[in-house]
Amino acid sequence: MTIFWILTAALTALALAHVLPVLLRPRPAKVPLDAATRRASTLAILREQAAQLDAELAGGSLDVDQHRAAREDIERRVLEETEQVGEVTVKTMPLNTTAERPWKVAWVLALGVPLLVATLYSHVGSPQAIDAPPVPSVASLGADNVSDEQVEELVKKLAAAMEQKPDDLAGWTLLARTYAVLQRFPEASKAYARASALAPNDAQLLADHADVLAMLQGQKLSGEPARLVTRALQIDPKNLKALALAGGAAYEAGQYPQAIEYWTLARQMSPPDTPFSENLDRSLVDARNALQGGVPASSTPGEMAVAPAGTTAPGGSSQAAPATSAHVAGQVSLSPSLASQTSPTDTVFIFARAAEGPRMPLAILRRTVADLPISFTLDDAMAMSPAMKLSNFPVVVVGARVSKTGNALPSPGDLSGQVAGVKVGTEGLKIVIDTVQP
Repeated sequence: MTIFWILTAALTALALAHVLPVLLRPRPAKVPLDAATRRASTLAILREQAAQLDAELAGGSLDVDQHRAAREDIERRVLEETEQVGEVTVKTMPLNTTAERPWKVAWVLALGVPLLVATLYSHVGSPQAIDAPPVPSVASLGADNVSDEQVEELVKKLAAAMEQKPDDLAGWTLLARTYAVLQRFPEASKAYARASALAPNDAQLLADHADVLAMLQGQKLSGEPARLVTRALQIDPKNLKALALAGGAAYEAGQYPQAIEYWTLARQMSPPDTPFSENLDRSLVDARNALQGGVPASSTPGEMAVAPAGTTAPGGSSQAAPATSAHVAGQVSLSPSLASQTSPTDTVFIFARAAEGPRMPLAILRRTVADLPISFTLDDAMAMSPAMKLSNFPVVVVGARVSKTGNALPSPGDLSGQVAGVKVGTEGLKIVIDTVQP
């Protein structure tokens, strides 16, 4: 801020330096005409009038009598002016007299301009933004040279910047989605709440917030997530993510006709031949099967149409994670020797990262210890960045980590296990969580 005010003062001084010298420059005073000067001017005019009379006489426009009468009148006036010149005492100003300089105006400008600038900036500008930390770019979170620690530092700077700008809707939305991508759902929920308070009629924000709350409830949409989805559809009945979530909530509640209705509408609106539309097709098959009393095709009813928080579908909607060629699959289990160091509510992160390159996860899945052993599939739909996904790397490291804090970044005391050198497309992996993070 110090540099800012120094530059402001310098620019103000520069502006005054151009104005004040011109204002205070010495100027000769205006010398009033004395009586003799005025009469001399009058005599010159009378002479011109006499010459004009002579010309008119010669031209024939005046006769002799008219000319004589006019000349006598002019001569009489000349005589009067000549007699008065000698009776007047002429008072003149010295030739070197100068006008009084406008010092009062100069002082008003010198003091008033800086005060006016400071007052206007305090009311119109954003002084608090001068010292605010720069907002990191989301794209920077996927840079090849960014470590886990650097990602954490970038997120902290972004959060600090938002505290300095509580009314920045775009900033709070960015922060919420960044937390969601990092699977930090409690923080994401708080940020979405701040963004929704600034834009209460934004259907996409409501749907995103519902998605995050569902993840906090173990991917269950009942309660507050369902209420937010209902509000989102009231505002925008064609919001794809809200429709997908509404279908999931109806399926979860056993309301299969309603689930089919929501998912059918979402399917009609979604682009064809995309992972999102293919996933909706599977969801519809599962819902129709369940409606007829069959066994659901999915391991978790209704989950197939609900995306991992932070992923994006066509039109900005969430999309689920279908099985594609760019995937790895297997099962995660916990070593019995470490079971006593966990609790059922501890978070389990299952991830894949490049064998050579950045340590940022290419795909990540969140579960709890209570779900162990966990069958999993990681694919491109779970990527944290479009530039950082499984299909971009032929060989990966697949691991699992138990975190008591729920932080997606490793912390001392976390429990972990991993398998290195995994080719993308591999299935049947066996990952055992058997190591304590130093």
